[in-house]
Amino acid sequence: MSVSDCRFCSTKLTNSFCDLGMSPLSNSYLDTSQLDKMERFYPLHAYVCEKCFLVQLPEFESPENIFSDYAYFSSYSKSWLEHAKAYAEKMIERFGFNENNKVIEVASNDGYLLQYFQEKGIPVLGIEPAENVAKVAQDVGISTVVKFFGANTAKELVSEGIQADLLAGNNVFAHVPDINDFTEGLSILLNPNGVITLEFPHLLRLIEQVQFDTIYHEHFSYLSLITVKKIFDKYNLVIFDVDELPTHGGSIRIYACHKNNNNQSVSQNVSIVEEREKSAGLDKIKTYSDFSERVKNIKRNILDSLIQIKRQGKSIVGYGAAAKGNTLLNYCGIGSDFIDYTVDISPHKQNHYLPGTHIPIYHPDKIKQTRPDYVFILPWNIKSEILEQTSFIHEWNGKHIIPIPEVEVIE
Repeated sequence: MSVSDCRFCSTKLTNSFCDLGMSPLSNSYLDTSQLDKMERFYPLHAYVCEKCFLVQLPEFESPENIFSDYAYFSSYSKSWLEHAKAYAEKMIERFGFNENNKVIEVASNDGYLLQYFQEKGIPVLGIEPAENVAKVAQDVGISTVVKFFGANTAKELVSEGIQADLLAGNNVFAHVPDINDFTEGLSILLNPNGVITLEFPHLLRLIEQVQFDTIYHEHFSYLSLITVKKIFDKYNLVIFDVDELPTHGGSIRIYACHKNNNNQSVSQNVSIVEEREKSAGLDKIKTYSDFSERVKNIKRNILDSLIQIKRQGKSIVGYGAAAKGNTLLNYCGIGSDFIDYTVDISPHKQNHYLPGTHIPIYHPDKIKQTRPDYVFILPWNIKSEILEQTSFIHEWNGKHIIPIPEVEVIE
């Protein structure tokens, strides 16, 4: 894709949304042998299309290089597993899925979601491009195809007699550079009377709460209901319901079906969310152009707070090695001069270093050993889970720092 073309409607892109400078791929964690080698940085500059209002990043690195060997495993978040289980129970109850149906998840990761359908005796199939992650699902008996999803993959599965009664995609729609090919694939793989659900971070919440750290190279698109309705309409899919979710700082789950499927009636939730987006100005270019200045102000506030703490001789460590944290640290220029180390519950990230900043990643037990004055929560979207896990820092009067939507110190 050219920097100048919208990935959905091919309109020339001339409107900047947010320029976060140069940044490495946010999930490209380093081992010790890589610390003295050249590290690739790419422009992290999001644009907005004046026609369809799709906020997007140009494609500087291929999905194959980003996702074929991936460091993110969904099952390491307790709150995310609870979310997945609740979703499965809701879908089964609402649509009556049973052993005669087929549930397919695109970007199925390590089987974190499909396990809950399989436990109920419902046939499942995962589609996951990262071989290392897919193997975890396969090892626990969850059938998984190791492929990138799009129209060709959908056609191959249909030719084998496979179609979805429920076609799910959690936090994948934003990750695909060819959003047309992906949506066409959804339309092909869906049974005539089937249902699609997609969850993705809500652009409305990103703008309202200045969640600039959710912008990183693995997220090619930043989505509103206004825009997604246009995309789905092109492929004869209709959105018939919307759930607003607290996940990832504020997400929406859309429900869609083929336009000629008369089994689903359109909920008033669709018009409610769409009107809220329009009231917030998501159908006006000026709303997007104002965002950049708000981001710069948040950056200054974060740095002011950290500088003040360090001048008092206090120690700061991070919690989490999430992609959003890497965007924040690299954009703000926060390295080991501010943060001694960070910790993460995932063993796949431990004993590595954050991209760009080279801050070391340890097991969470490291916090008890070093007793820092402050714990900087990088994945603020699961702050409740982390605050609970690290409540022990109050034993030595430790405090937590939450950076978004504004700097907050919790004593």
